Amino acid sequence: MCRQPEKRRRHMECACYIDAAPLACLMNMEAVMSDEFLDQAIAEAEAGWAEGGIPIGSVLVHGGRIIGRGHNRRVQRGSAILHGEMDALENAGRLPASVYRECVLYTTLSPCPMCSGTILLYKIPRIVIGENQTFLGEEELLRSRGVHVEVVQDPRCLELMRRMIREKPQLWNEDIGV
Repeated sequence: MCRQPEKRRRHMECACYIDAAPLACLMNMEAVMSDEFLDQAIAEAEAGWAEGGIPIGSVLVHGGRIIGRGHNRRVQRGSAILHGEMDALENAGRLPASVYRECVLYTTLSPCPMCSGTILLYKIPRIVIGENQTFLGEEELLRSRGVHVEVVQDPRCLELMRRMIREKPQLWNEDIGV
């Protein structure tokens, strides 16, 4: 809990004070809004599926607001690297390192080695993963490097990926390098 004079206004979501918004306090606020941000990542995944692509979506959150959103666009753009996380980071634009160090990345699927490397490169401290049953990415690597990894096993994320794997197995195999 933040220790500030009692005259300051408290956040409704946690015990911290609004004037004292350290990273821990922002993390508490974002934990409360986690469902909303995961919903946005799922909306991105659904958009990717509707476009004929792979249903993986992601949003990058800083200070309680989305600053980048994206979905896997490998098929749509003929790209080798536009996974959902990479698209969200690209759409956030060029940012100072200090911003990335205060972000949370929400993604519908466990991140692959490429996306995990990018998370580590920019020192994103926390990632919320929709599911890791259809694909287990580099979560242990992230944890070993100090990233807080939370897996929620959201049934919507599971169903999106199971449907895609069932209906387009060749596309899935291509995406994961099989």
